[in-house]
Order: sequence, then structure tokens, then C-alpha cells
Amino acid sequence: MTRRLGLGTVIILFLLAVSACTPAAGESVLTPGSPQPSPSVSPVPTGTPALSPSRALTVTLSPTASPTALPTATASPTVLPTTTPTLRPTATPGPTETATMPPPTVEPSATPTPGPAPDGSARSARVPILMYHYISDPPAGANAVRRDLSVSPALFESHLRYLRDHGYHVITLDDLLRFLTSGQPLPERPVILTFDDGYLDNYINAFPLLKRYSMVGHFFLITDFVDAGQADYMTWPQIEEMSAAGQRFGSHSRNHPDLRGQSVDYLVWQALGGLEDIQKHLGYHPRWIAYPSGSYDKRTIQVFKSANYWGGLTTVQGATHTGDGIFELSRVRVRGSYSIDDLARLLALDW
Repeated sequence: MTRRLGLGTVIILFLLAVSACTPAAGESVLTPGSPQPSPSVSPVPTGTPALSPSRALTVTLSPTASPTALPTATASPTVLPTTTPTLRPTATPGPTETATMPPPTVEPSATPTPGPAPDGSARSARVPILMYHYISDPPAGANAVRRDLSVSPALFESHLRYLRDHGYHVITLDDLLRFLTSGQPLPERPVILTFDDGYLDNYINAFPLLKRYSMVGHFFLITDFVDAGQADYMTWPQIEEMSAAGQRFGSHSRNHPDLRGQSVDYLVWQALGGLEDIQKHLGYHPRWIAYPSGSYDKRTIQVFKSANYWGGLTTVQGATHTGDGIFELSRVRVRGSYSIDDLARLLALDW
């Protein structure tokens, strides 16, 4: 005759099981009169991770006990067993069990735009990438670095006029990449304009001149400085206005550190921080990083590649680029002391 276990009996058996230190959820409960029961009527499937005592207690107290724990019992509805997903090999680990969690991803969005796929042909291009900083007269008492980085608005306009009058065509970094990867044609005498740091005078002085000459520049922002509203840096409304007019923006890091020798976590923080800030305000994924002060190493390149940047700009002097060096593009520094003749000489150099 089938023996019916009352609720009190079930509770007693439970207490006996706990006191016997049998936390595994798959072990069976002995019933009176059972002949030589095996150590576990309902064994844990192979591959199930061992549970800590506290986790086993949680599982035991769950009303969803294993359906094979009491094979001959007709339990009351209050203890009717049902299958519990926590006893399967694919059980979700608790908050402290991080071993099976995937590594941090530097994926910036669910639908990133991949870069142009290389077609397997090796190409090189001679395209001067001019590097500007301040577009203003240096203030009285400015140090040597400030004076060196400052190109007056009048001198900057003379640069743009020279480019126009001598048959140069201002292109974008995307244009250069598409030529190097797939052979998309470039115009005669291509040149690229870049501006590091995101200074306020880029909006006040450079932006109106670029519009006047129908030219586009790439502006690289130190995003934490913009967020903090630091003096002498552009604001997000100004940047948004420039972007809407066709100017391009990229990352110059969050706070302009030396990126060499940094941990992966730190580099991810830098790569995604600048990216997400620009994406939030401008609505697109920035594709280019200008390494702060030209500081970078192999790990830096790996992290920014993983974050779906398309390339990186250095401060190394030169104007010839190859497809396998897209994360180490050289540039031509424009100093405040350079005359038009100096610029013409730099543009003509085969380097």
C-alpha cells in the first residue's frame, strides 16, 4: 500500500536532512521502510557547479523540490514538487559567481558601422594632414608652447586661401581610409585639416573661415573638459552647431593623459568615455582618435580598434600613409611662426 506522508513528516525529514549537512539539492530524502536506498535517488546532472551552503539552503527552502526526491510519496498540494531551473547544468550563477560572465565588451552600440573592408591590395597615399591647435593670437605673456601652438586668424585664412588657389582639395579622414582599403579615388592634391584639443577659438575663428571657403575640418575633443565647461574650450551647443554645418569631430581622450603603459580597463574607459559623450551630443559614432600629445602604444591601438574606431592620428611628422598604418597616421604640425612660404614647403615635401 502506498504510504502518504503528512506535512509534519515532510518538515521533520527536511530538518533531519539539514542537520546531516546534506546541502546538495539533488540528494534524496529517506522514507520509512525504503530498502537500502542509494546515496542519491536524484543525482545532480554532470556539469552542475557546486553550490555554496547558503545557496543550497535557498534551493532547499524553495517549494520547487526535485520531483524524484520522494518517489513513493503522494504529497499534499503545498509541497507538490515541480521542476526547478536552478537544478539544471545551465543554472544562472549568483551575483558572486563571476567566473562564467563574459569579459567586458567595448562595443559602443548594438549596431556599429564597420569600417571599409580592405580588398587585399596594398596602397599608399601622400596626403598631408595639417595639425592645428589654437586659431587665435597668443595672449600677452604667453609661454613658448602657447605661442608655438597659436596660428592667428589672419594667418589661418591665408592658409585656406593658399590651398584653394593652388589646386588643393580638402578631404576627410574617411576619404583617405576608403582609398587605402578599397581604392576609392582621391582628388588631385588632397589635404586634410585637423584641430586638436577643442579650443574655443576653433568655434569663434576657425569655423567661420572654414564655412567661407567651403572646407571641412576634423576637431578632436577632450570630452571631460567640454563636460566641465572649462574656460577656453568649446561648449556642446557650439560643437553641435558646427557638426550640423558639416564639420567632423573625433576623440582626443577624456582628459588628455599619456596613454602609454596603461591598463586595458583604463584605456577602455578613455576610448568609450570620449566616444559615448560625442555620440550622445552629435548622434554619431566618432571614428577617429588623435592620441593626446601623440602618446600611444600597441595596447592603445588594440583597445581603440576594439571600440570600433577606424584609425588614429599621431604627432609624427610625415604625409605618406599606408593601409596597414591607419592607426598610426602621421601629420604635419603647423606652428604659429610658419609663413605661407613655410606651409608651401611643407605641403611639397615627399615624406
